[in-house]
Amino acid sequence: MALHFQSLAELEVLCTHLYIGTDLTQRIEAEKALLELIDSPECLSKCQLLLEQGTTSYAQLLAATCLSKLVSRVSPLAIEQRVDIRNYILNYVASQPKLAPFVIQALIQVIAKITKLGWFEVQKDQFVFREIIADVKKFLQGTVEHCIIGVIILSELTQEMNLVDYSRPSAKHRKIATSFRDTSLKDILVLACSLLKEVLAKPLNLQDEGQQNLVMQVLKLVLNCLNFDFIGSSADESADDLCTVQIPTTWRTIFLEPETLDLFFNLYHSLPPLLSQLGLSDPGNYHEFCRFLARLKTNYQLGELVMVKEYPEVIRLIANFTITSLQHWEFAPNSVHYLLTLWQRMVASVPFVKSTEPHLLDTYAPEITKAFITSRLESVAIVVRDNLDDPLDDTATVFQQLEQLCTVSRCEYEKTCTLLVQLFDQNAQNYQKLLHSPSGITVDKAIQEGRLAWLVYLVGTVVGGRLTYTSTDEHDAMDGELSCRVFQLISLMDTGLPQCSNEKIELAILWFLDQFRKTYVGDQLQRTSKVYARMSEVLGITDDNHVLETFMTKIVTNLKYWGRCEPVISRTLQFLNDLSVGYILLKKLVKIDAVKFMLKNHTSEHFPFLGISDSYSLSDFRCRTTFYTALTRLLMVDLGEDEDEFENFMLPLTVSFETVLQIFNNNFKQEDVKRMLIGLARDLRGIAFALNTKTSYTMLFDWMYPTYLPILQRTIERWYGEPACTTPILKLMAELMQNRSQRLNFDVSSPNGILLFREASKMICTYGNQILSLGSLSKDQIYPMKLKGISICYSALKSALCGNYVSFGVFKLYGDNHFDNVLQAFVKMLLSVSHSDLLQYRKLSQSYYPLLECLTQDHMSFITNLEPPVLLYVLTSISEGLTTLDTVVSSSCCTSLDYIVTYLFKHIAKEGKKPLRCREATQAGQRLLHFMQQNPDVLQQMMSVLMNTIVFEDCRNQWSVSRPLLGLILLNEKYFSELRASLINSQPLPKQEVLAQCFRNLMEGVEQNLSVKNRDRFTQNLSVFRRDVAEALRSDSSTEPCSLDMVS
Repeated sequence: MALHFQSLAELEVLCTHLYIGTDLTQRIEAEKALLELIDSPECLSKCQLLLEQGTTSYAQLLAATCLSKLVSRVSPLAIEQRVDIRNYILNYVASQPKLAPFVIQALIQVIAKITKLGWFEVQKDQFVFREIIADVKKFLQGTVEHCIIGVIILSELTQEMNLVDYSRPSAKHRKIATSFRDTSLKDILVLACSLLKEVLAKPLNLQDEGQQNLVMQVLKLVLNCLNFDFIGSSADESADDLCTVQIPTTWRTIFLEPETLDLFFNLYHSLPPLLSQLGLSDPGNYHEFCRFLARLKTNYQLGELVMVKEYPEVIRLIANFTITSLQHWEFAPNSVHYLLTLWQRMVASVPFVKSTEPHLLDTYAPEITKAFITSRLESVAIVVRDNLDDPLDDTATVFQQLEQLCTVSRCEYEKTCTLLVQLFDQNAQNYQKLLHSPSGITVDKAIQEGRLAWLVYLVGTVVGGRLTYTSTDEHDAMDGELSCRVFQLISLMDTGLPQCSNEKIELAILWFLDQFRKTYVGDQLQRTSKVYARMSEVLGITDDNHVLETFMTKIVTNLKYWGRCEPVISRTLQFLNDLSVGYILLKKLVKIDAVKFMLKNHTSEHFPFLGISDSYSLSDFRCRTTFYTALTRLLMVDLGEDEDEFENFMLPLTVSFETVLQIFNNNFKQEDVKRMLIGLARDLRGIAFALNTKTSYTMLFDWMYPTYLPILQRTIERWYGEPACTTPILKLMAELMQNRSQRLNFDVSSPNGILLFREASKMICTYGNQILSLGSLSKDQIYPMKLKGISICYSALKSALCGNYVSFGVFKLYGDNHFDNVLQAFVKMLLSVSHSDLLQYRKLSQSYYPLLECLTQDHMSFITNLEPPVLLYVLTSISEGLTTLDTVVSSSCCTSLDYIVTYLFKHIAKEGKKPLRCREATQAGQRLLHFMQQNPDVLQQMMSVLMNTIVFEDCRNQWSVSRPLLGLILLNEKYFSELRASLINSQPLPKQEVLAQCFRNLMEGVEQNLSVKNRDRFTQNLSVFRRDVAEALRSDSSTEPCSLDMVS
């Protein structure tokens, strides 16, 4: 289609549709046309036409976009063409400096890409693309506009060099980035600083937009230089702690010169109209300033800070700034995190300060805590009256801030405690008055409830702070004072249910209970803690047994009355789950009446959230798994071998299954059945998860088989296209297959292991065959509709294969095809998934690769019997998985490859001695050998990838990589010699001998076999080899062009 856009006018219409058109169909057509234009031989001439004669900025932008795509191709243009394009663009922007900023930006990005991708290319013994800095200096001698363009070129180039393109080998990127760092980056930084010094030296007209823009661009350039990833750590931007700038040693002098830092402080003072018209009222500035303050404690110890003369004044100013920030709670809430981080770290360091200088934190920390408390309470009225977004709804941020506050609040705890007691009493009294007044005004009630919710969160926070700060008996007594009030509020709220209920207060109460549990209820704490002194006077709670009773009563109340409120139910169940983990707590819990009640009455009649009515969304059923996990842990405490007790516990589920059986046989109320089955699958998964002994697991298996498992099979057959139904059932099966704590090691006379595997095999085969009948699915549907189910099937199969409770040889011996069928289903499902999807969806890759590891370890006969295209698919998937950043996946790939290579090596070693009894194994080995001879590049490619990883990349699993590498070298010695030669010859002469010695050392003492001892020797050699090669390549790495990219 693009080839019809011959004239300029037609190309400009294409631009209009592409960049400013509102018609979606026209835009999609325009995008197709753009792709065709890029692929057409006339692309360059059309770009030139648009740049020279285009009447709009969008015409020039289209030309820049086409050129960018053209120069970024995997198969690059000829070097002469790229030099021409670069020179053309440089001349073009030099002759037209007043182009639209976005056009200049797009054209400069083309130059940056050409420069990066051609960094090591040589023409007439010159690095032809590295002359860019000399070209830029010509711009810097021109007008302000030219100067700006020159700075933008350097800025874009620095950014482009730092940008990882995941579609290209990361080793190649690191090589280019390192060379750029060593040859050019320091010069660029020095140039930028000298430009800034010029700005300071002469009076600038800062009203002039051009000069303003110049200063901004130079500052941006300096920032890009400092943000460069100097050591290839690709730091995570979200993790501020790790964001240490690893300045190269050669830059040290620049930073040690006092004028470097002074330059930026002087700039900040002399450019107020330009930079700081808004100052800290600009959210961006404010955010960066808060980050800057937080870094003070990251880089210096409190003991060092207090020794600085200006410390008292600075800490006072920071405290005032923090208090003001907390009072303006609606402004930049994400920045407060950094201020609280600073105070949290400062207060946490107090016990370790040896200096006699006062740290003054006991003066300011209580003020910070007070400002946080009062500002949050004052925010409630504004939120309710103006109908704003409630900060309490963003629980992630609230929890993060509270966890930081808990340390700060324990400093001078008496002040905080007095304040909270006073505020709590005042608000609780007001709330009670409103409850009892006949005309309780809803707005006032909502405000009081919001304030109480904050207060309960804050009490939970300060009580939880006991674990982070040194505590005394007096502090415990204060915790008791505060906790009393919350426990009283709990009984007030619960007596008013269901009329008087408030979700926010309930969620706050659950936060408090959890903090109290972590702090005062547990195996290690003394029973005589002073926290109970006040609580026993007021509430009769004398020790942690009484507290546990209160906890369980609260949990039962919530489950009864809050059935329709998913947040409260799921948080309550999480609390129950946390309580049910420790053995000592479990022994105490089972004696409590509320627990006995739950164990006997877990039905929807008592706990509405277990119902199946349409008012519950299917995603709300998830919390049932948590409920039954906790409940089963409680059951297990006294269960022993009492089968009748277990049958009684399972009675509600038995009734549900019998109902389903009847409905299935009569074909009515399908929707109810589906919801019932989803609930049952989630309940059973929770039960199965908690049964960690052989006796109890056998009880569950006998209960399910043979009566109820076939119902689940029929469900998969009938509703295979509805993930809401299939996912819980497949997850249940995957859980049943897990041999956790050896629970599936049935007695010698029991066939249960094989029976269980046959049921799983049927289910996986049914699901696999049915899901493939759905045909091709859209990108947004493929994971939920298909890949998620496949990944669960794979993890279930993996659990069976490595669970050690089924003898798989038995199936073939007795003519049972369940094992063969499930392996065929595995292959069918695998071939319906693309390689890119295998790696793109983490859950899928983390179930497929460990499964493949099991298959290559114990079932190589199955691997060797695969059809050549299938075997090629599997080996390609291993090859692609080797380079992934996920160490679970890459380690599994290494292990699978090691098993395959070892099998092949052993077969070749045995080939001369073929006894007749092993004919079948010999044929299997022969098939694999024949396949490898037909496709020699498969193993060669993998050897290349592994060598690349060892030599150039940040190899996190070096041991795993070393295991298959030895086998690959022994099978492909000729190719290994070629790899070695290409690496050595790519280096300058002085280094070649060093590298050759590294390779000799690598194979020193390594024999021609794959015994464990020989492998260990190779692994040790490889570790030394990696260190020595890195050392050799690092030293003086900027001297000559080299092509270290072995993966061609």
